Amino acid sequence: MLIYSSLPTASMPLPVLTRIALSFAGFAALAVALLATPAGAAELVMFEDAGCVWCARFNAEIGPIYQKTDEGKRAPLRRVESGSALPADLTFIKPERLTPLFVLVDQGREIGRIRGYPGEDHFWGLLDSLLKKLDDAPNTNGDSVPLNKDSPRTNG
Repeated sequence: MLIYSSLPTASMPLPVLTRIALSFAGFAALAVALLATPAGAAELVMFEDAGCVWCARFNAEIGPIYQKTDEGKRAPLRRVESGSALPADLTFIKPERLTPLFVLVDQGREIGRIRGYPGEDHFWGLLDSLLKKLDDAPNTNGDSVPLNKDSPRTNG
């Protein structure tokens, strides 16, 4: 029977070192993500269900590119499982049974909603309307940056 010290060494089996490395990498990625998003910054909260066909369509059409767009940088996507308890910082949102449901939030308040997924072209137009409301909303911390309309999306 082999007994290992709590510190990784070259003689440790690869799976143990891999788990330690993955744990550290996961923690580092979480720390970077938390530091990169200012407290109170705008977010697009997506309420979804595992079996939702329209959620899957959004994930296929928009999901891979969203974070690369100006809209995604301005309001990062945050996913919440519909029907589960809301995270403490989102308890002001009144959930609906419809999925997907997109709620644009900023500084602890709801700016607006997109109910359902109307397809790629309509989604961007509706999201742009919500982001305009965000531009018009009073800004108390200076985190909001107007959307750059001259920057093309990767999806056309």
